[in-house]
Amino acid sequence: MKITLIDAGKRFNRDWIFRHLNYEFNTGHSYAITGPNGSGKSTLLQVIGGAVGPSEGTVKYEKGGCDIPPENVYKYISLAAPYLELIEEMTLAEFLDFHSAFKPFLPGLKSRSIISSLSLGKAADKQIRYYSSGMKQRVKLAQSIFSDTPIVLLDEPCTNLDEEGIALYQRLIKDYCTDRLVIVSSNDRQEYEFCTEKISIADYK
Repeated sequence: MKITLIDAGKRFNRDWIFRHLNYEFNTGHSYAITGPNGSGKSTLLQVIGGAVGPSEGTVKYEKGGCDIPPENVYKYISLAAPYLELIEEMTLAEFLDFHSAFKPFLPGLKSRSIISSLSLGKAADKQIRYYSSGMKQRVKLAQSIFSDTPIVLLDEPCTNLDEEGIALYQRLIKDYCTDRLVIVSSNDRQEYEFCTEKISIADYK
C-alpha cells in the first residue's frame, strides 16, 4: 500500500492547519506525526485516512500499482483514537464478534484469543460501559491492530493506559505491525519511539 499527499493542505475557516505537504507513506514503514497539543496532528491523520478531505491538494491511495477510489479506502485502514466511541451496551466478546463481521481479524485470530492477549478475560462478558477508561483504550487498540488491514492509524494510542497497558501497546506493535503501514499521531515519545520516520506538523504551517 502507498499513500501519497501532493501539495496537501487543510484549513478551518481562514486558519490553515497545514499547507504544501508533499509526502509518501509506504507499507513496511512506520511514521510519527509530532507537534504540540492543538497543532493539528489529529486533523492530518484524518486527512491521510480519508475521513476528512483536504482543502487543497490531493491524497492518493495505491495498492500493487493500482489506484484505490477514495470511497473504498476504508476497507484498507483501521484506526484507534480516544475520540472514537465503542458500543458500550455490548460485552467485549459481543463487540469483537460484531466488529469482525465487517472487518475480519488477522489470520488465525479469534475473539477469545484477542481477549486473552489483552488480559481482559475476566471482563469478557461484562458490558463495555462498565469498563475503566484504560480498559476501553485496550479495546480500541485491539479493534485497530488486530483487524486485517494493511494500514494502521493510531492517534495518541496510549491515552488512559497505565504502565502495563503501555507495555501491552508496545508489544502489539512489535508482534503485529512490522510489515504494515503504521502512522502514529502523538507528542509522547513512548507512543512513537518505534517509528523510523518523523513528520513535524510545524514544518507545514
